[in-house]
Amino acid sequence: MVVAGTHSGVGKTTVATGLMAALRSAGHAVAAAKVGPDFVDPGYHALATGRPGRNLDAYLSGAENLAPLAARAAGGADVLIVEGVMGLFDGVGATHDASTAAVAVALDAPVVLVVDASAMSSSVGALVHGFHSHRPDVRLAGVILNRVGSTRHESLLRQALEPVGVPVLGALHRHDALTWRDRHLGLVPVIEHPAEVRSSLDRLAGAITASCDLAGIMRLAAAAPRIPPVAALATTRRVGRARVAVAGGAAFSFTYTDNIERLEAAGAELVPFDPAADPALPDAVDGLYLGGGFPEVYAPALAANRTLLTEVRQRVAGGLVTWAECGGLLWLCRSLDGQHLSGAIDAEAAMTGRLTLGYRTAEVRTTNPVAAEGDVIRGHEFHYSAIHPTGSALLLRGSGTARLGGFATPTLLASYLHLHLGADPVPAERFVASAARRPAAR
Repeated sequence: MVVAGTHSGVGKTTVATGLMAALRSAGHAVAAAKVGPDFVDPGYHALATGRPGRNLDAYLSGAENLAPLAARAAGGADVLIVEGVMGLFDGVGATHDASTAAVAVALDAPVVLVVDASAMSSSVGALVHGFHSHRPDVRLAGVILNRVGSTRHESLLRQALEPVGVPVLGALHRHDALTWRDRHLGLVPVIEHPAEVRSSLDRLAGAITASCDLAGIMRLAAAAPRIPPVAALATTRRVGRARVAVAGGAAFSFTYTDNIERLEAAGAELVPFDPAADPALPDAVDGLYLGGGFPEVYAPALAANRTLLTEVRQRVAGGLVTWAECGGLLWLCRSLDGQHLSGAIDAEAAMTGRLTLGYRTAEVRTTNPVAAEGDVIRGHEFHYSAIHPTGSALLLRGSGTARLGGFATPTLLASYLHLHLGADPVPAERFVASAARRPAAR
């Protein structure tokens, strides 16, 4: 079942995550996935369901792989709830490609539309009618009204929707206690305040239990047709044994579950560390995997950890096999907004206040531990920072533009590009094989 919104914003995320928690509280085994490349929402899903958060992205993984990825996400669960991205039909550019609607069609899944009803009454009928009729292959199966002002307001909305013929599955009234915290890249990650988020999630689940037809929602999900057999996902080859340090903590929480699983399947022993707190890398590591996050928020703590920064600079220069994405790239620079960091990469980083966002097709110009020269890989960028110089390891194409970016050597790839390995094990295999060939001094 796909939970979509009429527009982008945290309201849809709040309702979808609360629905997951409410169904779990009712005794159901709930699995979750997020349409698109977002890192933060799956963290909330994991807290709500007790299972790892997943992503379904037609651009990054290929539309043909969405069904097997969804099947893997749903394994052992009673219901899979897929949270949409932006509005139901918003895809790449002005198309429906990689949209929530495209994922719903690929899975033949019913759609529950979350409607921000705060500033409308009768117009809700026209709005939902438009969503219902826009694409006949998208099965709009129900509506949850959000930010409803009063009992009277709810009654007007329900009356307006009766002629449309789309069932109203619930109505959440507006309440400050149900508003979640926001930041420049979206919701604040769960890892920063887990107890507070858990408390908020419990309140939200209670509100949804009281205001939504959970039994009706489960019947809707159960009536969905089974996904027909499809080709299995590419399996990961075990290419060697390597001990890999993985950045974590509050500053580095943007890592896909699928990437972690691919690395482990290729033979990596993943050892977490916190760049803001740990004075040294884990013992005897052969590789370093640095995902994204909010290093700009924790820059003073990261900069104060001088012993670790010195070690990282020396180890990377000495050939420690390293893969850094976005926030990890910033941490490897000489500085970030004047805060001195590792200097493993000869570049300066700064926050700009200007968002760089979008899917990218990248042609690899320098062979590195993740991809070979001439390879073409797909990823996405999402950041408010810039570095100087930009590097030239990748030729990045997207939104009608092309530019160079990133840094690479035979033992390093560091760029703004995020890769999702759900359907493609090759980067994980290359990285683990590279680390296994250059074992740490024991």
